[in-house]
Amino acid sequence: MRSGQSSVVTRAVNRVRHWSVRARDRVRSLPVRAAHRGQGPPIPPPHLMHLVAASEDVAWFLDGGQRGASSLVSILEKNGIRLESLGSVLDFGCGVGRVLRHWAGLQGPTFHGTDYNPLLINWCQKNLPFAQCQLNELGGGLSYPDESFDLIYALSVFTHLDENLQGFWIKELSRTLRPGGYLFMTTHGEHYFGQLDDEEQDRYRGGELVVVGSRREGSNDCAAFHPESYVRSTLAREHGLEVIDFVPEGALGNPRQDVFLLKKPNRA
Repeated sequence: MRSGQSSVVTRAVNRVRHWSVRARDRVRSLPVRAAHRGQGPPIPPPHLMHLVAASEDVAWFLDGGQRGASSLVSILEKNGIRLESLGSVLDFGCGVGRVLRHWAGLQGPTFHGTDYNPLLINWCQKNLPFAQCQLNELGGGLSYPDESFDLIYALSVFTHLDENLQGFWIKELSRTLRPGGYLFMTTHGEHYFGQLDDEEQDRYRGGELVVVGSRREGSNDCAAFHPESYVRSTLAREHGLEVIDFVPEGALGNPRQDVFLLKKPNRA
């Protein structure tokens, strides 16, 4: 078989596998969807779940979102911060509300969500009425005024941006944080080192941000890998943010991703 024919066959086989996995997940999820009906916010349709998480497995979607919410609360409390005591919280890159949905019954903060995909935001606006969700552009900033939020969390967002967009968004999120506010973000760290080739590993070991697939920013096809030193020196210090906590592989809802908790200094 010629190489061109071989590549066509390989793509066809991969396509069949992809759709068989999606079909399996849909069938397996039917009883979970039925049992969940009326037990909280609706479950998104399969195609939207797959768009943000590359899976249509409802049990995984619910469990992963709950784990993400729990790890956020746990790390905040470890640092003396109670989510209930905050005034305003933003889920930056909220997708289809995988984590946001788990704040539905929480009293205290006002919750906001933003994402660049209008399909996801439209679903959140219709199905998560306790939160105020709005659209943003991938590189166009946020419409919120300066100093709007006490906490912003970005789960598996900076993991899919190139370096220019990372600098833009860290500055923009800092702008919308109140003095004394917190940014909770997750990154691909040491656990993902083996996914890099030799040249990329050398750059990572040298403290550089490594981005693979940078032409597809904002999608799962773009992957960014953050050495701890890069986050501390470039993303945090250069933008006036202080690293309050670093938890390797601490993002339970985003398996094996690292967690950084950053703080915007209080006014002098």
